[in-house]
Amino acid sequence: KENSPFINNTENDKGSSYDGTNMALFEEEMDSNPMVSSLLNKLANYTNLTQGAHEHEEADDDEGSKKKAVKSPQMGTFMGVYLPCLQNILGVILFLRLTWIVGTAGILESLVIVGLCCSCTMLTAISMSAIATNGVVPAGGSYYMISRSLGPEFGGAVGLCFYLGTTFAGSMYILGTIEILLTYIVPKAAIFVATRKEDEVDALLNNMRVYGSCCLAMMAVVVFVGVKYVNKLALVFLACVILSILAIYAGVIKTIFEPPDFPVCMLGNRTLQNHNFDKCLKTEVIDNITVTTKLWTLFCEGPELNATCNEYFTNNNVTVVQGIPGLTSGVISDNMWSEYGPLDMLVENKKLPSFGGSDPAKDIYMPYVVNDIMTFFTLLVGIYFPSVTGIMAGSNRSGDLRDAQKSIPIGTILAIATTSVIYISCVVLFGACIEGVLLRDKFGDSVKGNLVIGTLSWPSPWVIVIGSFFSCCGAGLQSLTGAPRLLQAIARDGIVPFLQVFGHGKANGEPTWALLLTAGICEIGILIASLDSVAPILSMFFLMCYLFVNLACAVQTLLRTPNWRPRFKYYHWALSFLGMSLCLALMFISSWYYAIVAMVIAGCIYKYIEYRGAEKEWGDGIRGLSLNAARYALIRLEDAPPHTKNWRPQLLVLLNLDSDQGVKHPRLLSFCTQLKAGKGLTIVGNVIEGTYLTKETEAKKAEQNIKASMSAERTKGFCHVVVSSNLRDGVSHLIQSAGLGGMKHNTVLMAWPGTWKQSNDPQSWRNFTETVRETTAAHQALLVAKNVDSFPTNQDRLGEGTIDVWWVVHDGGMLMLLPFLLRQHKVWRKCKMRIFTVAQLDDNSIQMKKDLQMFLYHLRLNAEVEVVEMHDNDISAFTYEKTLVMEQRSQMLKQMHLSRTEREREIQSITDESRSSIRRKNQGAAQSTNLSRQSSPMEDTQEDEVAQLIHDRNTASHATLNDKADTGPERVHMTWTKDKLFTERNRNRECNANMAVRDLFNMKPNQSNVRRMHTAIKLNEVVVNKSQGAHLVLLNMPGPPKNRGGDENYMEFLEVLLEGLNRVLLVRGGGREVITIYS
Repeated sequence: KENSPFINNTENDKGSSYDGTNMALFEEEMDSNPMVSSLLNKLANYTNLTQGAHEHEEADDDEGSKKKAVKSPQMGTFMGVYLPCLQNILGVILFLRLTWIVGTAGILESLVIVGLCCSCTMLTAISMSAIATNGVVPAGGSYYMISRSLGPEFGGAVGLCFYLGTTFAGSMYILGTIEILLTYIVPKAAIFVATRKEDEVDALLNNMRVYGSCCLAMMAVVVFVGVKYVNKLALVFLACVILSILAIYAGVIKTIFEPPDFPVCMLGNRTLQNHNFDKCLKTEVIDNITVTTKLWTLFCEGPELNATCNEYFTNNNVTVVQGIPGLTSGVISDNMWSEYGPLDMLVENKKLPSFGGSDPAKDIYMPYVVNDIMTFFTLLVGIYFPSVTGIMAGSNRSGDLRDAQKSIPIGTILAIATTSVIYISCVVLFGACIEGVLLRDKFGDSVKGNLVIGTLSWPSPWVIVIGSFFSCCGAGLQSLTGAPRLLQAIARDGIVPFLQVFGHGKANGEPTWALLLTAGICEIGILIASLDSVAPILSMFFLMCYLFVNLACAVQTLLRTPNWRPRFKYYHWALSFLGMSLCLALMFISSWYYAIVAMVIAGCIYKYIEYRGAEKEWGDGIRGLSLNAARYALIRLEDAPPHTKNWRPQLLVLLNLDSDQGVKHPRLLSFCTQLKAGKGLTIVGNVIEGTYLTKETEAKKAEQNIKASMSAERTKGFCHVVVSSNLRDGVSHLIQSAGLGGMKHNTVLMAWPGTWKQSNDPQSWRNFTETVRETTAAHQALLVAKNVDSFPTNQDRLGEGTIDVWWVVHDGGMLMLLPFLLRQHKVWRKCKMRIFTVAQLDDNSIQMKKDLQMFLYHLRLNAEVEVVEMHDNDISAFTYEKTLVMEQRSQMLKQMHLSRTEREREIQSITDESRSSIRRKNQGAAQSTNLSRQSSPMEDTQEDEVAQLIHDRNTASHATLNDKADTGPERVHMTWTKDKLFTERNRNRECNANMAVRDLFNMKPNQSNVRRMHTAIKLNEVVVNKSQGAHLVLLNMPGPPKNRGGDENYMEFLEVLLEGLNRVLLVRGGGREVITIYS
């Protein structure tokens, strides 16, 4: 390789990411912009591991040779997505509640329920597929997808909803497990046994609580000890589910040829609980003797034939109905319509004859089958919905898939399609095969406590009982495994500060603390104890989650974010919106109060993350939505200037910084906050002298400091730091260009330059007067705060006092509006507003006061009004004297303090103008000059050129004064030394100065200046007299003079006008009305 001065090819540079001299042009930026080849190389080595799954693998050995190769995830669509989704979707509700839902709602309404819920999950799956295929989905599934699409606030809220949903799902599965165990497998194991029939429900619930808590404890231990066992058992559990479903279908087919024998005993048209009797007869004949049966003893006071019996029992006959008449029996027509009813409603077959004698008070003690809860359509939707959740199972395993972008959409959508077909066919088949009274018998009491769906299955009811038991167990374990991991992922993201502790776990990454919290929340669900009460709760949380998945997809699609390029093409924003609406509708259909609670929880989490959460920028859709909305609003605002009614001060605050880039007058920001009360636009501007390339870091630091001050003073707005060659231009640029479109400032707020008299640099007050002129030219209002450091902070509360407005000239009503706005803030709330106006000799002050009061009444402002009379007094000697002193001072400053900067500027301009002419002269100069030039060092040439040049200027301008104005002396002067030049110049200066001093004492003051000074002094006397004790004085600000010569006098007039007042706000209107009497 060549060693050119442009390529740093030193030996230690061998490890750099580029090779050879081909890319030398880009070498300086290599560390920030790597070569494409090295970028692709890094991407190829990227592996997408399941979160936390490999953390507990043994630590890799130090020697490279023994390093284990990381096993790349190898699961396909079928094993990785389809089966897990299938297993999660099919579950407890199908086995324990679907028959009852079909019986209660009827086939048609059950199909509506299933259709609603399945279409909701299908639409959600389409949206989810679009999000999942838009880039690499990190392990963490739905939470990651939503949070990265919708931002941290929505992400956290939805993540926690999904977590709560999964946790309650765990408790629902555990309750299902216990219900199967205690009702169908070992009823004898019950701890609480009801002695009376009306206590049965409570006894069952208490049993559920005790056994459920034990079961939860055992499951938590299993999950804590080893997740790998749970994952290994997953296939076994899945096999149970599939076998159970096959058994149902087999049973249905078998009913065509040979229906199973499950007799249901009916008394009149009422269904009887078939626990305590064998034969469905009142009496039977044994050895020609009529004896009573066990059924008789349940309804009568004794076994004797003449014992007093229940009236209904006496009046009606006992009949036996086949529980499962079979597919071809035509029972489907009876089961088409719904049979809703209140709590304790008897389960009846309306087709059978029934004769009076019903006594509801006594009926509850009889062994009838009754509704254990009140039933209605929306309740059933809430109970059924959990049986379609579980569609996220595939995306939650995104880390283990060979090709997640292909597998997730296909697997999930196929799984939903399969389960929807299963559910719909089950609804129809149950309605076609099973007698209505048995369908509505939730716990199978009429068929000796058999599981209703079990009575249909083939070869034996036990297939389904055992299958569903293991399926519920497995689902419960998986919820307890998944939920803590989800919480851990949210905690590790750091968006919800109070969850930080749950991010930690055992050394192998198992989320211990999260597991404890999950078990705690799960226990709440178990203490509720009723499957029918827990199901709607988790429906809510899952529906919230699905709603946001749809929202995320819709928002991204409508915004057409450049990064939104999903591989899955079969989505549309309308489908997502439909899915979102359906989720929302289902939430309110199934339980409006739970829906509101779930939304409040999500809203609280959202707000909490917004206020306390970490600032995360994930390139989310909501950020894009804000940008789009802002752009749209700005374009709409462009159309026209705001109407007077909408006018409010949009402030540009000109801040000064000290040498360390700290804010000089932070009270300016607090005053701004008090004036705005958080409304409207605030831009805080600052100018740094210099060039942007050299001052970039200073500008960044200044911006940070200003932002810190703004947050400390609670000023909501934007910060704008400009680097400019001088302050004058910088401020001018800010006034012209701050803001955007219709969101531009209309008012400039700045501090009065208090030290303008002390500073030697006239630039300080010149900048001020020029800023006043520019705001006027730009038709912007101007507020100048004097003694701004004595203004109140946001924490102060001013007591009783006044804000005094001195309304001398009308310039748009700004003076009226500002005190009103200030009094909206707590600092100024107790202050009263007083308005003073000035009357001349020929004004009728009484009428003026009346008119002003009327005007304020129409403006709807409460203020005291006072008219102050100022008579045309003769101009006093004091005024004359003060004006004279002012003018003398400014003359002296002009003559004696030709400031250093101006001297340099003069020299620079002269040099630039005529360097070439000097060079021409130098070429024709005498030989002696050249010799002296050579002897002097190089650096001095410019100084000498300047000396020469100034001399040329002087001689040209003083030609008339010079008697011997010929070319001779000019040639001689060319060999001057520097010292000679400066002594000569100073001599001239002194001579001029002496003349000027003589002039000063002979000066007469300018008449217009005397008049102006008279106004300032008189007005100041009046204002000080009336408003010395006011909390704030607002005063019209007179404009600067037309010719720039009088700028310094203008500053002096203002100084005189404000003398003796503490807090003053000078107000200059922007040339338009800002306050109106019309509504």
